[in-house]
Amino acid sequence: MGASRMFVPSVRRPPTGSLLLLGLLLWVGARACPKVCHCTERNGVVVQCTSRNLESIPSELPKDTVVLLLSSNRIRRVPKEALADLRRLRELDLSHNSLESVEDGAFAGVADSLRSLDLSNNQLSRLPRDTFTKLHAQVRLSQNPWHCECSLQEVLRELRLDPETVNEVSCFTSVREEYVGQPVIQVLDSGINFCNFHHKTTDVAMFVAMFCWFFMVTAYIVYYIKHNQEDARRHMEYLKSLPSTSHVSKDYDTASSVF
Repeated sequence: MGASRMFVPSVRRPPTGSLLLLGLLLWVGARACPKVCHCTERNGVVVQCTSRNLESIPSELPKDTVVLLLSSNRIRRVPKEALADLRRLRELDLSHNSLESVEDGAFAGVADSLRSLDLSNNQLSRLPRDTFTKLHAQVRLSQNPWHCECSLQEVLRELRLDPETVNEVSCFTSVREEYVGQPVIQVLDSGINFCNFHHKTTDVAMFVAMFCWFFMVTAYIVYYIKHNQEDARRHMEYLKSLPSTSHVSKDYDTASSVF
């Protein structure tokens, strides 16, 4: 009797060409360029999206993007983690847009790699305090309608301003009118502390609130006393209007003597 043979199912391997095609598709997907932009290779991908009438940052960008140029569009905001997948990004230009807000965490994922960030010539007046936390980039903030207050002072403390445009970061509005139109850095270098103004304003507000509370309590006490005095006066007048006890006694004695 012949030896039995064990059945081993054969594994069908995909053709080598299919593997290459799959790898190519994955590579192309990782480096796909947005249709509205132009991409070139330069030790990574340079994505040119300048003057393309964009209203938001393109969502499908090559993961190995090193330069992203988005100037002269109509972008209004930079949302949280908008660039989180671009771990190699070194330069980001968002100048000459309509930026009104940059959300906290907008530069998450690129804080370590980013070296140049241009937010100039936009409509920024305020920024979240932790906008630039751990960011090593040199930042341009010139030609924005900044409101000079404590939060802006704390934001500036966290970043490296571009020295060429530092004097173009000016107070468009301010907690103190005399600083309007002046470069923010010059105001801060003169020893002004916007956070002190904030604390003083808060203290004044608390004092006013306490004074109003004290005034209301005092007014209530005065009203309560006057109201009680009025009740007491009416009660006394009522008692006076009653027949006198001595008069009733005399009438009773007279009646007794008659009988």
